Amino acid sequence: MKKIASLRRYIAEHRRFEVIALLFIMMIVNQGDRATLSIAGASVSNELGLSHAEMGWLFSAFAWAYMLLQLPGGLAIDRFGSVKVLGIAIIAWSVFTAAVGTVAIMPLGLAFFAVFALRFLVGVAEAPCFPANSKIVSMWFPTAERGTATAIFNASQYFAAVVFTPLLAWISTRWGWPWIFYVMGAAGIAIGLVFVWRIKAPVDHASLSAVELREIRDGGANLQEHPPSAGKKQSWGETWASAKELLGQRMFLGIYIAQFCISTLTFFFLTWFPVYLVQQRGLSLLNAGLLAAIPAIFGFIGGIGGGLISDWMLRKGVSLTKARKLPIFIGMALSMSMILCNYVQTDVLVVVFMALAFFGKGMGALGWAIISDVSPKRSAGMNGAIFNTFGSVAGIVTPIVIGYMVQSMGSFNGALIYVALNAAGAFISYAFIVGELRRPDDELPVADTDTAVPHVASTSL
Repeated sequence: MKKIASLRRYIAEHRRFEVIALLFIMMIVNQGDRATLSIAGASVSNELGLSHAEMGWLFSAFAWAYMLLQLPGGLAIDRFGSVKVLGIAIIAWSVFTAAVGTVAIMPLGLAFFAVFALRFLVGVAEAPCFPANSKIVSMWFPTAERGTATAIFNASQYFAAVVFTPLLAWISTRWGWPWIFYVMGAAGIAIGLVFVWRIKAPVDHASLSAVELREIRDGGANLQEHPPSAGKKQSWGETWASAKELLGQRMFLGIYIAQFCISTLTFFFLTWFPVYLVQQRGLSLLNAGLLAAIPAIFGFIGGIGGGLISDWMLRKGVSLTKARKLPIFIGMALSMSMILCNYVQTDVLVVVFMALAFFGKGMGALGWAIISDVSPKRSAGMNGAIFNTFGSVAGIVTPIVIGYMVQSMGSFNGALIYVALNAAGAFISYAFIVGELRRPDDELPVADTDTAVPHVASTSL
């Protein structure tokens, strides 16, 4: 009984663990929704008679809206709150995902445009997701825990691939590809309702203990959507002015460029990777789903490991810059190993090299932790939105470029080189452009002080 009481007391004093658990589950469904079309891609292409180039455009539909709505989404987060905006978004994107399945009963001439439109709407609804996650983490987690917390929700993309790639491939084989969208839509609506019920800002959470509130406050968390020190909410003009200021700072611009490069790897895995296994490696859809789960497992391990290592380095007194950058450098170097898939014949070696690349990509995906660390407190949502805009541009470019490359070259060899070169680009950006990581409205790097002292913003371009 004493152990049970101790466990209950521990849980009561660590409500932030429930927050990150719900963010993780929500993001598993979110990433599963994003991957639905890639898993159904071969079947949709055959049934609708689409070329690689046309499939590339369908894969990009999500990212067009995702990019265009990033800045408005960030503005909405800063004005109305990340919890409220994200709760509405979850349910909306789940409804649109389920609707994609109805395309199967439409005339062929209409089907392509219907899929594009519905995937576009999914992108509209998902646009605030990562910026809202980042702001929620900054409210609930001390600086020394943010790398791990961010790695957990960021690693959801790999865990989702482990769970949903084989499951949805089996569903497609058993009941047909429309059921992929029906199942994911229903799952999203369910988690959306739970999210709306359970997630609140720390200062609004009735069950949060005074001990935990003090712990996260003293550790550098923001605690609420709109800090009292910030005064009145920014006007629309002031918010857009802050976006211009962020884009003019060298550190942020380097982070944004690296996010484009890292997101190129993400969108290759989310769009073309299962198609690559089916069409170039000659696997069945079900076998492709099973094999694709193996690299995803390593991506998940790398994602969690990168966050844990980074936070461990911070606790040992390593500077924020070194603690965040080192896993990125190692991860991007490992990600370039996917080029070796062009020179092997066996499926086992392809899986080995892709697993290594997935592991590296996961390890280096610390961008959201960095954004939580260095964002100006009054424009955290906007900064996250700009950061994610660069990532979503990669979501537009990557599937289209790869689609045309495969169609013109007749293989995925050039596509793998293109993706690996983007891993090199992320490495170079963090090495030579970003410089020291610091919050512009703090005098000292955020890892070295618990109290912010205003100072002049960092060097601008």
